[in-house]
Amino acid sequence: MPTLQFTLNGRDATVPVEPHDLLVDVIRGPLAMTGTHIGCDTGQCGACTVLVDGHATRSCTLLAVQAGGCQVTTVEGLARDGKPHALQTAFAQCHGLQCGFCTPGMLMSAAGLLRENGQPSEAEIVDALEGNLCRCTGYVNIVASVQQAARQLRAEGSQ
Repeated sequence: MPTLQFTLNGRDATVPVEPHDLLVDVIRGPLAMTGTHIGCDTGQCGACTVLVDGHATRSCTLLAVQAGGCQVTTVEGLARDGKPHALQTAFAQCHGLQCGFCTPGMLMSAAGLLRENGQPSEAEIVDALEGNLCRCTGYVNIVASVQQAARQLRAEGSQ
């Protein structure tokens, strides 16, 4: 069985994988990072979104072996030194989360956007989140959450 080596949430990870294993299954299974959700298994809902080398990626459509040597960040990796990421705080303050099923994927898609664009317009936020489905129709509050987080990150001088 081949071994996959990559960086997960800032730490080296080595795990045996089968060539057909999906990244989401490896993250949730042997690596026990269950914040990444499995939704549709086809890349349509966005619940499994993680950052791969800083880019929002559907982990249910990526073979684990394709992440070899990459930097992978899950929702568990957003917080730093026990302090929630500005997106996590904004989602709580702006009611950007409801049932919570879509929240990890929304957070990761938004994090990918804010890494590339620290001052996105409302239309750019909507576009970046287009592939993430919210069953509770909380899109207005989700967009407001991303806007607030962007303002906070700019005020802190970080992304």
